[in-house]
Amino acid sequence: MSQPTVAQKAPYQVALEAGKTYYWCTCGDSRKQPFCDGSHKDTTFTPLAYTADKSGDAWLCGCKHTKGPPMCDGSHKAL
Repeated sequence: MSQPTVAQKAPYQVALEAGKTYYWCTCGDSRKQPFCDGSHKDTTFTPLAYTADKSGDAWLCGCKHTKGPPMCDGSHKAL
């Protein structure tokens, strides 16, 4: 599997709504970061479906190297 593009070396702060499903970009090429816009077409990447369990701000991974997608785990600090 190829490596994702690092969209940014910091997480994205986003407001999530409980019960809503979001599609987190795994390839790093989406222009709607941190969410998928279909840029992964013709690649080995697929978006990650994530349903928020609570409403409020969350920090979604921007470097695409997190061990706990879609949430940031600090992996960007090692890039």
